[in-house]
Amino acid sequence: MLISRIAQKIIRESEGNLHDINHLLKVYSYARTIGVAEGLPADTETILEAAALLHDIACPLCRIKYGNTDGTHQEQEGGPMARAFLQDSGLSSEAIDRVVWLVSHHHSPAAGEELDFRILLEADYLVNADESSYPRAAIESARNHLFRTNTGKALLSAIYLEH
Repeated sequence: MLISRIAQKIIRESEGNLHDINHLLKVYSYARTIGVAEGLPADTETILEAAALLHDIACPLCRIKYGNTDGTHQEQEGGPMARAFLQDSGLSSEAIDRVVWLVSHHHSPAAGEELDFRILLEADYLVNADESSYPRAAIESARNHLFRTNTGKALLSAIYLEH
């Protein structure tokens, strides 16, 4: 129920931007799929799903403020926006802190090896590879260097490499 409320609120705040809405829902879907398959504990799964829904919360602001959605700008602006967004969500302060950290680092793969973080990176990559038409060599490189979970690797291969 909590994640559904977060999803509905972020969709409303996306002001009809279909690209942003579709992107966040696809990243959420992949993150949930990978998280469940990898056996994340329920509280960590909730944090991951909230972060997946909010990972690009700063994109509209970045388009206005910087003229682009560069990852550095997203990370800088996104954390505070996610914190404000989640204040009345019902998540604990510790959970909010973790979501904020995830949103603030989702373009920095070297920032950590925690499973929720790696899954968020994988889910975002799965969607970005399609939306940006990544070449096969980039996808193979990501499989070898970015992806950590068996589920994420299997999805990446099934979607982009096995045909």
